[in-house]
Amino acid sequence: MAAVSATPVRQPLYLIDASLYVFRAWHSMPNEFQDNQGWPVNAVHGFARFLLDLLERERPRHIAVAFDEALDSCFRHALYPPYKANRDPAPDELRRQFAHCKALCAALGLDVLADREYEADDLIGSALQAGHQHTLRGVIVSADKDLSQLLLEHDEQWDYARNQRWGAAGVKARHGVHAHQMADYLALCGDAVDNIPGVSGIGTKSAAVLLAHFGSLDALLERIDEVPFLRLRGAATMAVRLREQREQVLLFRQLTTIAVHAPLANAQPAFVRSPADADMLGGLCEALRFGPLTRRRLLAVAGIESPSSPANEFA
Repeated sequence: MAAVSATPVRQPLYLIDASLYVFRAWHSMPNEFQDNQGWPVNAVHGFARFLLDLLERERPRHIAVAFDEALDSCFRHALYPPYKANRDPAPDELRRQFAHCKALCAALGLDVLADREYEADDLIGSALQAGHQHTLRGVIVSADKDLSQLLLEHDEQWDYARNQRWGAAGVKARHGVHAHQMADYLALCGDAVDNIPGVSGIGTKSAAVLLAHFGSLDALLERIDEVPFLRLRGAATMAVRLREQREQVLLFRQLTTIAVHAPLANAQPAFVRSPADADMLGGLCEALRFGPLTRRRLLAVAGIESPSSPANEFA
């Protein structure tokens, strides 16, 4: 009798939406933390705590951390200048801290993904696709609903702060549409966070009903004549708006669709974690004035032997 070969276990590839956690720390941590030059580093300290907690808890072998460098230079701005125009620019104090957070990840041997034309979502999408080619399953660490469109059968998204996880099958329960429909859904109902207005008169519930019936935005636009006959309040008006705003909604879908071809030239194969840089990590600990407990934790997750503790380490 021939032996039945077991299905290989897919190793997790952790893809961290860093900006979300840097901003969260910036707004939640007290501004009493300063580096050795007197600049605030509260966001760095908060991000370091999050990162340490994740590394200690999961001990990932495959991991990449995506940062937003394309705050005002993303390809989407060329397509639609109002894209994210409702956001205030990051102050210099925060921009410095983003640079420190990237340096900290690099010192710990984590792949840092950043690009001037592609956003963190695009870098995560591209890394996930590359990970699938190495038979990895994605674990997207973010609460951002946009990223749910990337989930395939073995992937999951993890809202770390709420400790909630869901896979592709769980997207419909959260948003009313399937994972592969999320870009169409956001194009129809809009996304206020990114300053995408959507089709006037179509909200989240209407968009979900339309996609449940037609399956996709393309099918909806091909069969607009059917819309007035749906059991949906204001259906006739929606059909008129869809005809009037056909080009706009197709443009909005270009904005809401996550790119999966962003450059990842400097990443390690399969995003395998590299050895930590002890000198760089030590220099960051000094410059950012991390306390002794944080330093010990950083050295531990980096696999670096901790020097003997001074007598006043808890002072």
